[in-house]
Amino acid sequence: MPNKIEKASQYIKDNIELKPFLGLILGSGLGYIADKVKNPKSIDYKDIPFFPQSSVEGHEGKLVTGTIEGIAVIILKGRFHAYEGIDLKKIVFPIYVMKSLGVKGLIITNAAGGVNRTFTPGDIVANTDFINFTFKNPLRGPNIDDFGPRFPSMVEPVDKKWIDIVIDKCQEEGIKIKKGTYLWTMGPSYETPAEIKMFEKFGADLVGMSTLPEVMAANHVGLNTISFSAVTNMAAGILPEPLKHEEVLRTTEKIKNQFEKVVYNSIKLF
Repeated sequence: MPNKIEKASQYIKDNIELKPFLGLILGSGLGYIADKVKNPKSIDYKDIPFFPQSSVEGHEGKLVTGTIEGIAVIILKGRFHAYEGIDLKKIVFPIYVMKSLGVKGLIITNAAGGVNRTFTPGDIVANTDFINFTFKNPLRGPNIDDFGPRFPSMVEPVDKKWIDIVIDKCQEEGIKIKKGTYLWTMGPSYETPAEIKMFEKFGADLVGMSTLPEVMAANHVGLNTISFSAVTNMAAGILPEPLKHEEVLRTTEKIKNQFEKVVYNSIKLF
């Protein structure tokens, strides 16, 4: 693993002209944020040694570097999911590459289903805590001591001070951000109504098929991390309509301007 990280990092260094300060991972339908980067340099995932490949609609599969708000960023335009058959260690591999490149903070976005009945499609929610319903962990196996401890803490999986600063700034601009607990499922099938009832009892506000592996890895390597969900639909059984990925993409398109401002404020206020 360390050798693979080094080779991937060196390839990226050889093909970019800046040292990234912040990392971004963009979820379903949210890749448009990468299109706003100034002086962009784009690298296909397939060209980076040992990088996984994304196969999901709405995930383009490119690494983009450049600047946003004058800050050097490295962006995963399309993320990786366990339901694609990708090993969890490969899913979090880019986190270790970012750390190796000198990244200090990480902004994660995702599209999620609303479990909390006070949420509505189009809401933007800061993920303040997490539930691992897959019972799998990307940190299993030999520990990479040069990157982090054998038993990393998850007491505060995201930087709540950073989140609160972003929320206050967004509120000044008329953008309301809610807070919630994100529950990670394996997918790719959407959850059953009975499962959603159970998740409500667990205290979950959101459900999705990504994000927590990257949060775990970010905590392992010591990256300050924040995560935001676009609530694209209400979870199974809360509303009578069947769930479709196309609806996820349509909803993210509707709130793109607001979500973009949330990400920009997160970058400026790190």
